Amino acid sequence: MAHRITLACSAVLVSTTLSFLACGPSSSRVSTGSDLGSGSGAASGGDIGSSGTFGAATGSTGTGVSGGGAGASVSGTSPVAMSGTVGAGAGSTVGSDSDAGAANDDDVDVPAMTDAGTYANWVLSWSDEFNAEAGTKPDPTYWSYDLGGGGWGVGQLQTYTNSAANAETDGLGNMGISAIQDNQGNFTSARIKTQGKFQQAYGRFEIRAKVVTGNGMWPAFWMLGDDFNTAGWPQCGEIDIMEVRGSNPRTTGGSLHGPGYSGMHPLSKSFSLPEGGPVLSDDFHIYAIEWEVGVVRFYVDDTLFETRTPADIPADAGGPSHWVYDHPFFILINVGIGGMPPWGPPTGTTFPQTMLIDYVRVYERPDAGP
Repeated sequence: MAHRITLACSAVLVSTTLSFLACGPSSSRVSTGSDLGSGSGAASGGDIGSSGTFGAATGSTGTGVSGGGAGASVSGTSPVAMSGTVGAGAGSTVGSDSDAGAANDDDVDVPAMTDAGTYANWVLSWSDEFNAEAGTKPDPTYWSYDLGGGGWGVGQLQTYTNSAANAETDGLGNMGISAIQDNQGNFTSARIKTQGKFQQAYGRFEIRAKVVTGNGMWPAFWMLGDDFNTAGWPQCGEIDIMEVRGSNPRTTGGSLHGPGYSGMHPLSKSFSLPEGGPVLSDDFHIYAIEWEVGVVRFYVDDTLFETRTPADIPADAGGPSHWVYDHPFFILINVGIGGMPPWGPPTGTTFPQTMLIDYVRVYERPDAGP
């Protein structure tokens, strides 16, 4: 169904730069980025390291997240309209979406951007708006699951399932990914992915989400190269678009993992809301990258906080020849629980914890490829 879409962005926020730390490869599990795997915690691509953590812990404890955020305000100059075709399927129907209090998904306004070209010439290529009735699992046309437990190479506590209790729509235009603790103290959550169903080289990839925070919480929106099963990690490349350490609830980060700069040494920076103000889980925010030939730019709402090019790869990590971002990538979304320091256990965090996802949208430029 072809239709017009414009996007909602929050006000400009404050960014800071912090170093990401990461965990080395696992010898027995498959895990990467914000953990990674392929079916039941194993993949043919080989063992995978875990991507990073960042910043200093604040000791904040979390509470369950529910409900919707307020609609975004409109300001500034005339928005740039974009058109495109949204993929068919129950999860991608646009219209009659209460959008958690914001405008309807098929006509959300765009405020002024820090960069006048931020949305210029981007054409919608794929979307899931999560407008299905309450209790609907992720649309299998677009999404499959990584399943299993065992720590995912970074000491995490959850078992990933394909249960609706861990991933289902709320009937208000959102997909909820819920981290749950049962009466025996066991944790479950969900990690969904578009592997084998949707992948794209270059474009603007974005999620509008209300994340979870609190000790031990690890929500993430990230991407892996579609050659993961054959090339393995990190040769396939990994792009972490949003990765929050819940004990540092105002901070998110963006990272690139590739051969020679993965695990403990990704290319990464972080973005933080101002101290003393709201935390990331208080409202919906847009987490995005703009990925073109030779560059990846990272955004929170309308704030550009990181730009990476082949020149950023140190010589001892292979230099520009180890830039592995010139082929299609697929999308992953998950909520992890616990992990090796500095994530640590979910001490004091109340469960369930639910990350709400208003939409995932992908754009392309008609002239983007080489």
